Amino acid sequence: MKRVLKVAVGLLLVVLLLAAGAYLWAKAATAARLAKVYETHRVDFPIPFPLTAEEIALLPDGTDPATYGAIATDRAKARGEHLVSSRYGCTECHGQNFGGGTMIDAPPLGRILGLNLTSGAGGVVAKYTASDWDRMVRHGVHPDGTPSVMPSIDFAVMSDRELSDIVTLIHAQKPVDNQVPRPVYGPIGYMLMATNKILMTAETIEHQAAHRADEPDVKDQEAFGKHFAQTCAGCHRADFSGGPIVGGDPDWPPAANLTPNEDGLAGWSFEDFTRAIRESKSKDGRELKMPMSGMAPYAKNMKPEEVEALWAYLKTVPKKPKSK
Repeated sequence: MKRVLKVAVGLLLVVLLLAAGAYLWAKAATAARLAKVYETHRVDFPIPFPLTAEEIALLPDGTDPATYGAIATDRAKARGEHLVSSRYGCTECHGQNFGGGTMIDAPPLGRILGLNLTSGAGGVVAKYTASDWDRMVRHGVHPDGTPSVMPSIDFAVMSDRELSDIVTLIHAQKPVDNQVPRPVYGPIGYMLMATNKILMTAETIEHQAAHRADEPDVKDQEAFGKHFAQTCAGCHRADFSGGPIVGGDPDWPPAANLTPNEDGLAGWSFEDFTRAIRESKSKDGRELKMPMSGMAPYAKNMKPEEVEALWAYLKTVPKKPKSK
């Protein structure tokens, strides 16, 4: 009996040593991954964009040129509000007041909070230049060049004007005093980071690629739809073939295939597609689950012509079987 007990204790010690070793390795590998520095291009753009000649021509006669700046700011804020309420889910991580929110809060995995973007105590963007905003939002890179947990794959093709409009909206927010703690990883989080199971978009983005100055005209359905559809790539993949969501919640089902393949959108009508994104109901009437169900509030704020353009583009992408 004593011999069996000694063997059991010995095995337990071996398991604990192996677990401790794996934990230390994962922690070190995570630290190395987060310390890597990425070189990106440096861009500049106005915040907000000034009124165009066409916009000035539409102003009432006698409008004082001294008010052009305020008018430009108001228009940028309005565009920014539309963008964050229909297309770019900034408030999902940073909170409705941009004062900070929750990205992940699961102790074994970790606790990662969205930063405070306001001018209140704890705000982190007071000194951000246009280039800093570009690096963080569209490249997933902090001003010091290290990678962030920002899901920039969804924002990588955002135009300069779209980003400028959103930043103008953020600048207009009331100050929120909120000191957001740095990310904390649990043992599972460290292991997932060490084995590249948590996506760091700085590792996947082309950091020297130029950005559009403005989004395509919505009347050019295919071009605008392609631009818009990139916000879907984080879950549905760059080729829109769907499948398991890389870096997503383990409880999330695989993303749908959005290509016109037999296991995708073949046989779907525009009405089916609209119902799916606006009401979270599949073609067969099933209630869609997260994260797609969380997109419905945004889709309800999309303009009809935006939904039509998105659908028009998805019908043109090459057929692909659903990714495994």
